[in-house]
Amino acid sequence: MTRIDAKFAELNAAGKKAFVTYVMAGDPDYDSSLEVVKGLPGAGVDIIELGLPFTDPMADGPTIQLAGQRALDGGMTLEKTLQLAADFRKGDDTTPIVLMGYYNPIYSRGVDKFLEDAKAAGIDGLIVVDLPPEEDDELCIPAQKAGLNFIRLATPTTDDARLPKVLQNTSGFVYYVSITGITGAAEAEAGDVGPEVARIKAATDLPIIVGFGINTPEKAQNIASISDGAVVGSAIVSQIGAGKSPSEVLAFVKSLADGAHKG
Repeated sequence: MTRIDAKFAELNAAGKKAFVTYVMAGDPDYDSSLEVVKGLPGAGVDIIELGLPFTDPMADGPTIQLAGQRALDGGMTLEKTLQLAADFRKGDDTTPIVLMGYYNPIYSRGVDKFLEDAKAAGIDGLIVVDLPPEEDDELCIPAQKAGLNFIRLATPTTDDARLPKVLQNTSGFVYYVSITGITGAAEAEAGDVGPEVARIKAATDLPIIVGFGINTPEKAQNIASISDGAVVGSAIVSQIGAGKSPSEVLAFVKSLADGAHKG
């Protein structure tokens, strides 16, 4: 059982929904980023998605792209991202961390070495947005064998013919992308998302977490009410990009967490 599995079991037993946050590792700099990440569990975050900065983030909207650029300009690398996770783990051995990004930096490092280092750093799962299920032998299967969850994205365009392929070899949870397009581009509506979550739930026992377009406590509550939890990324990254202090960012995160936990 991974930390992710344990977290969902704990939430389920308490009748609570999951609140998941995304932040870019190293944005705007290593120390500030680590301070925010360390503060997330205390602000009510159940699972942390840690963005891996990459030079060509094709699925990300301007907010996340700029965060990645700030991190890269500050010297952030895959090595330092794993170090950030390891530094976080010195004070927290229970909050799950999902590393989210693109395959190129992982491929460059070498899959076996990457998985060994990620596991040692305390990473629990991976979301690699540019590796489809057809490429499962590349990273997904080795990651599962190494004890890491491999989390897949489902979208409004994932029809019933495609869904079984997306769910195959997925573990931890399914990340349902509530809108078509790039991150931070539109707002999620519970009325649209509910039937889609139900359709995916009929095909898997995994928790369904909904992200994209959630930017207020009310939206977090509404989305959590029709799923197993909500993910917020761009709205938090925007606060960091606007130069807010770690304590201000964490206060905003807490307001979102409170909303999601009412869901």
